[in-house]
Amino acid sequence: MSVPVISLAAARALHLAAQGLLTPAKRKAGPEDVVAAIQRMGLLQIDTISVVARSPYLVLFSRLGDYAPQWLEQALAGRQLFEYWAHEACFLPIEDFALLRHRMLNPQGMGWKYSQEWVEKHQGAINDILSHIAANGPQRSADFNAQKKGGNGWWEWKPEKRHLETLFTAGKLMVAERRNFHRVYDLTERLLPDWDDARQALSEEEARRVMLARTCRYLGIFKAEWLADYYRLKRVAPKKLLQQLQGEILPIKVAQLSGDFYLHHSLAEALPLAEQNKLRSRVTTLLSPFDPVVWDRRRALELFNFDYRLECYTPKGKRQYGYFTLPVLNRGELIGRIDAKMHRRTGEFEVISFHLEPGVRMGKQRCQDLFQAISRMAKWHGAGRVRLRAVPGALREQYGEIWQVG
Repeated sequence: MSVPVISLAAARALHLAAQGLLTPAKRKAGPEDVVAAIQRMGLLQIDTISVVARSPYLVLFSRLGDYAPQWLEQALAGRQLFEYWAHEACFLPIEDFALLRHRMLNPQGMGWKYSQEWVEKHQGAINDILSHIAANGPQRSADFNAQKKGGNGWWEWKPEKRHLETLFTAGKLMVAERRNFHRVYDLTERLLPDWDDARQALSEEEARRVMLARTCRYLGIFKAEWLADYYRLKRVAPKKLLQQLQGEILPIKVAQLSGDFYLHHSLAEALPLAEQNKLRSRVTTLLSPFDPVVWDRRRALELFNFDYRLECYTPKGKRQYGYFTLPVLNRGELIGRIDAKMHRRTGEFEVISFHLEPGVRMGKQRCQDLFQAISRMAKWHGAGRVRLRAVPGALREQYGEIWQVG
């Protein structure tokens, strides 16, 4: 049987279809759609930068449109989701607790996230925190004695915060809820009273197999070397993996790209349209820097020819594009990046800069797409107006420097 050949545009559309970004939302989102979107992606990465809405909220907005951010916290508090280290710190469907449990039971393999030396040195204090939570219920880091916080990362957290994170990584504590986006910790045995490690936890080998098989579905179309990054797996043997996945994946070729590609069987019905080059994304939106579409920089470069990196950790004078640039997805292409800021006090959504990719032209349709996408995002942020700074002239000429939303 001949191997199907599809265009690069069709390959991008298949990936976006898997990620829930092929067509705009057809109805008003509800609380259940938040969980469904995370189940479709597999996981939702957490980041705390809030120059615009925090990353997990942005990722959901790109797929759901207007929705209430508190639905995410409600799903967490309602045990539909849990938090743990997956790609990085992530929200995951609660049914995947078994998938990550082996990491909790062997936290020594979690690198910087867990220090056995720290545990041995502070075992008494760590046990005291566990006992305190057992006796007094869920606690925040702020509920313990505060010491001056350092500015150089986790190693300068106050000891109590580090104890809590150590217990979280070891799976003895879970995040019961978030208050103002701050973690509230409780005993895992209290939050999941029916959990049984011996009966329900997957072995590391079985969990890896399931993670890799799931990643094939989340990506939709993929190369074997793209799979390990999704759950931050190591030592993946592509040939052995592909043999294990026979029946779930289909070999495919992508014009303009070299290497062996595969399609997950969940997209088999879309393949005929892809072969005829009739599968097209109609979504225009601003993506989070931690969206699964772009978080693997190598994959984004190869599939979308989009060379992206986050510059918030780069000194201001050395930034090329801006502090927290949002990749711009326009009808199946990543056409540029927008550096934006939500001024909550004044109700203004500011587009500080908009850098287009080389060769991208701003025709009338594209300008309209972007006007609508920026307006939707600004309105969802609660802004009353949008202000444009350094942006392509065509967008400013067509819509002006300031426009009202709402």
